[in-house]
Amino acid sequence: MQMGENAASKNYHNNHHLHSHHQVFDVSVDVPPQNSSKCFDDDGRLKRTGTLWTASSHIITAVIGSGVLSLAWAIAQLGWIAGPAVMFLFSLVTYYTSSLLTDCYRTGDPDTGKRNYTYMDAVQSILGGVKVNLCGLVQYIGLFGIAIGYTIASSISMMAIKRSNCFHQSGGQNPCHISSNPYMIMFGITEILLSQIPDFDQLWWLSIVAAVMSFTYSTIGLGLGIGKVAANGTFKGSLTGISIGTVTETEKIWRSFQALGAIAFAYSYSVILIEIQDTIKSPPAESKTMKKAAKISIVVTTTFYMLCGCMGYAAFGDQAPGNLLTGFGFYNPYWLIDIANVAIVIHLIGAYQVFCQPLFAFIEKWANQKWPENYFITKEFKIPVPGFRPYKLNLFRLVWRTIFVLLTTVISMLLPFFNDVVGILGALGFWPLTVYFPVEMYIVQKKIPKWSTRWICLQMLSMACLVISLVAVAGSIAGVVLDLKVYKPFKTSY
Repeated sequence: MQMGENAASKNYHNNHHLHSHHQVFDVSVDVPPQNSSKCFDDDGRLKRTGTLWTASSHIITAVIGSGVLSLAWAIAQLGWIAGPAVMFLFSLVTYYTSSLLTDCYRTGDPDTGKRNYTYMDAVQSILGGVKVNLCGLVQYIGLFGIAIGYTIASSISMMAIKRSNCFHQSGGQNPCHISSNPYMIMFGITEILLSQIPDFDQLWWLSIVAAVMSFTYSTIGLGLGIGKVAANGTFKGSLTGISIGTVTETEKIWRSFQALGAIAFAYSYSVILIEIQDTIKSPPAESKTMKKAAKISIVVTTTFYMLCGCMGYAAFGDQAPGNLLTGFGFYNPYWLIDIANVAIVIHLIGAYQVFCQPLFAFIEKWANQKWPENYFITKEFKIPVPGFRPYKLNLFRLVWRTIFVLLTTVISMLLPFFNDVVGILGALGFWPLTVYFPVEMYIVQKKIPKWSTRWICLQMLSMACLVISLVAVAGSIAGVVLDLKVYKPFKTSY
């Protein structure tokens, strides 16, 4: 979260907690670990009911999202051979490291060990020490970045709606230049309001809406691509990607690197795997079910990605836009493109909260521990709301969340480059969260001796992925630098 895109995983994970807080049920009182109680699992929480199918669908809805939109562009940079090959490699690495991660759900014994409820819990209980802080830092910087990426993406989609309607009304005469800033500000105001709703990310219907929306726009994108290929009568594109001449040689190298970041972004969901695994019932051991679920969901998402990316490239060739649904390759049917863009905006408005709420909670918890006496931070005012529970107003929450949203909005206005931001995010999150921590935890879990063949192979995998990540970050930063040369802040109009 694409960057873990949906509310799905968070949601049902939290729905567990809704019930579990009320159970005063202490497992430490010589209850055998696999007590066959009817209503509770071995950790005293309500019995988990998740199956192979719920887990797979949660992963799929969490993965397929705004990352789909830049895949056609990524494949266009790499060409018909390297593009699909790179995608396939990423899916293999993600599958392999996810299966390593499934063995980290329980610390120690895979059947009876202590459960970890989140990715951070697993790092804490298996690795501990400095690594926990590092993991937290990477995760929270990632979340901050996602907030920026989503602000840019949704403003681009709002503009695309405005432009396609203006274009349609003027019969294609008016180029319709508009600025993205008002739309970013609108998005920011919406998020400020939503961020004040406590536990917004735990609303059960949010993940369903998000899933429906992401399937809507992904499928429309795919359908339009297929339609355009049929209309052209040929597959565009070349074996080696974008031709020198359309771009310079150095640009081509940087863009190919950046494409790696965009593809990595489409596969970055390892952070939510453990939370999904926490909903699965046992026996059989949760890790067995989860390995199958990871396989199913990766086959489905990779197939879908290949279709979306390849059809987009086949339709546009070198001209494949950075964002499939707003790049104005498609003018008609304009109402269909509008529907897709509305779906993107709705999805991103919800997804923004899903990703930011954990960050909000983390900072608020930290502030509460640091200044427990401070009236501004800890005092909650109850405001009666007719027909609902009284609203708890907390000044610190009000101010800090508003500042956070303002900050992400301003940065988005300064750097409105969807592709570059996606590339940086994908690359930064990919190595530490999808490769490094799962590999390190697995080595500790399975007590793999240093310098054994297995240890060396795992470390080589990790090193190779680190190199890919660094190259992709470099490519995306180069992209930002190139874009900034021609760009005036706050004056952007497409």
